[in-house]
Amino acid sequence: MQLRNGPQTIGLVTRLLHWGTMLLVVVMLALGNRIADMQPGLDNLWLYGLHKTLGFLVLALTLARIGWHIASPPPPPIGPRDVAHWAARAAHWAFYALLLAIPLTGWAGSSATGIDVMIADRWTVPPLVEASAEAEAFWFRLHDILTKVLFGLVTLHMLAAFKREMDGDGTLTRMLKGRT
Repeated sequence: MQLRNGPQTIGLVTRLLHWGTMLLVVVMLALGNRIADMQPGLDNLWLYGLHKTLGFLVLALTLARIGWHIASPPPPPIGPRDVAHWAARAAHWAFYALLLAIPLTGWAGSSATGIDVMIADRWTVPPLVEASAEAEAFWFRLHDILTKVLFGLVTLHMLAAFKREMDGDGTLTRMLKGRT
């Protein structure tokens, strides 16, 4: 089993990072949607802490993916360099931007509350912004908007992957097995 990416193959590390990120993002979208309408209280405060901890995990995983792609570049996409190819490339860049921006805006919004931001209810991280009601509203609103954009992009990405697989190009198979 090949760990690194090859000229036409996707290595195990890239696939684990991809599917691990996917699973974590789906959990975060569901959890974030659940807590968005909740009033924080002592009985549900742990859900907010879990969301923040998983958000930092998304940020760390995304940075690891970027580092891994520098160390072991993925193979070129299957198929011609047409409009769909360039749309897919733009979508991947947008994924990375969103997977960095969403945790950072959540961190900034949490910092703006004036309450310590913690990872795993154990480690306090430094605030990104000064505490204020205006900053809190701004950063959490931006966090919400970017999350909705990510949800839409995830939906399009999944539909495109299934379409390409149904068309027989092997992209989804390569992301599952490493090769077409």
